[in-house]
Amino acid sequence: MRQIQTMGLILLFICLIWGNCQRSKKSTVAGPTIGVVLKTLNHPFFIDMQKGAQDAADRLKVTLIVQAAERELDVEKQMQIIENLIQRKVDAICVTPSGSRELVPVILKANQAGIPILTMDTRVDSATLVNAGGTVLCYIGSDNFEGGRIAGQYIAEKLQGKCNVAILEGIPGHETGDARLRGFHKAIADYPEIKVVASQTANWERDQGFNVFQNILQSHPEVEALFACSDLMALGAIEAIGAADKSGEIFVVGFDAIKDGRDAIKEGKMVASVAQHPYDMGRLAVESAVRVLNGEKISDYLPVPIGLIIKENVDDK
Repeated sequence: MRQIQTMGLILLFICLIWGNCQRSKKSTVAGPTIGVVLKTLNHPFFIDMQKGAQDAADRLKVTLIVQAAERELDVEKQMQIIENLIQRKVDAICVTPSGSRELVPVILKANQAGIPILTMDTRVDSATLVNAGGTVLCYIGSDNFEGGRIAGQYIAEKLQGKCNVAILEGIPGHETGDARLRGFHKAIADYPEIKVVASQTANWERDQGFNVFQNILQSHPEVEALFACSDLMALGAIEAIGAADKSGEIFVVGFDAIKDGRDAIKEGKMVASVAQHPYDMGRLAVESAVRVLNGEKISDYLPVPIGLIIKENVDDK
């Protein structure tokens, strides 16, 4: 009797082990795991991007790992995140590069590990990537050059082709900010009476936007217009304008059309902002990664529309 009970326990133990093995096997054949590496999650733009990626992942039965550094400036942290995802052997990585050149070495590591890389919002520097022998399958984002051109053209038209303008730049050497800056200069090149009296970086941050523009106003009280390469910098500059008792006197145009930027347009503190669609960037990135993993070919560039948000259309999606 005791032998029968012992055999029964052994059989039960074997069944439990077999069942666990089967469940483990089933979990490994679930949907792919995709890493999404953002510049930061302390910015509404990237929070919208995360939402778009997560909604697509839920619909496509994808496991999503979303990670980001605390600050957009922290390229080293972003590189560490990507290296960790490579070690975890994720199936694909979608990244908004904090450094257009700096990320190339870790992209090479992903290439060597056979992990597809897609970029969002910011391109990797193509010359650096090609020289290193690296590959990015796709860029999903807006035409930042065109966005800067639209902002410059709007300022030129509204101020009748004559003004003293200041610029708050993004991170020096950063592809996104550089493209916006080039587009802006392209637009105002046709207006010789538009003078750029100051052009300084505020590193995409609101507090730096305040500090830098406060200094600009002290050095150049003649400033009549401001182009900020992001809404956060524009919002900081608006605070500096208020502190200088110049509210309503300076024509401010931002970039990104985030909620706080749209609110500033409604309140008349900012006149316009170039709108992107970060939700769609995140959604398209995950959808494209899944297509790649399914053996499909994708375009190397998936454009996301841009447009100018002003008071008349500020409530449009």
